[in-house]
Amino acid sequence: MVVISDVHLGTYGCHAKELLAYLSSIKPKTLILNGDIIDIWQFRKSYFPQNHLKVIKKIISLSSKGTKVYYLTGNHDEFLRKFTDLHLGNLSLLNKLVLDLDGKKAWIFHGDVFDSSITHAKWLAKLGGWGYDMLILINRFINWVLAKMNKEPYSLSKKIKNNVKSAVKFITNFESVCTELAIENKYDFVICGHIHEPKMEKIKTEKGETMYLNSGDWIENLTALEYNNKKWKMYKHDIHNVVVEEESFEYENKLAEQFISVLKN
Repeated sequence: MVVISDVHLGTYGCHAKELLAYLSSIKPKTLILNGDIIDIWQFRKSYFPQNHLKVIKKIISLSSKGTKVYYLTGNHDEFLRKFTDLHLGNLSLLNKLVLDLDGKKAWIFHGDVFDSSITHAKWLAKLGGWGYDMLILINRFINWVLAKMNKEPYSLSKKIKNNVKSAVKFITNFESVCTELAIENKYDFVICGHIHEPKMEKIKTEKGETMYLNSGDWIENLTALEYNNKKWKMYKHDIHNVVVEEESFEYENKLAEQFISVLKN
């Protein structure tokens, strides 16, 4: 099983080519898209490159070849929530999911429900999303310059997250709420996205224990969660080693393009 989240297709910061390379390298029995896969908040009619479209086609292709695909909605693709509990062949559109993994219960959801900036001030969250996209663009230019100088890349957003107390507190509170509820409801695993912080950690309290997992994102971290042979692993994509084999999408072309057409209209 593979879990990815926070891809933000349709934004300048999305690493669609790298994600396409990763999806082309795996053949999972189950693929969970844990929210913010398509960024409908910042969707631009004029900007949806071929690599972004190919990611959608690849997901449809995996589904048509037997992979069970669960698309769980997030805040940036909340438009899709009006269509949830939809099942089309191997593709299911849901808000949350509980799975049995070798006798253990996994509770899977995006996580924006625990973000007060979204539930109480959506306009501010949308403004923050736009600012984050611009920050990533600036950061890419800085890293391009650093690469020319043979220096290590630098993450502006991680620097901000690690040094702004309110950001550190938000991430800590988010993780605490998720794990406390998971323990209270007897879930062995709680799997989220949303905060763009990849993590795997076993949490113990007086009430019990759970494993907290966050799949990270495909903007900065380029990470995915993989579950195989009863073990979890955090996959980290090598941005410097991207090879994408050309693939023919016949059945998938029309479906993907119709979907994007709906968003543009």
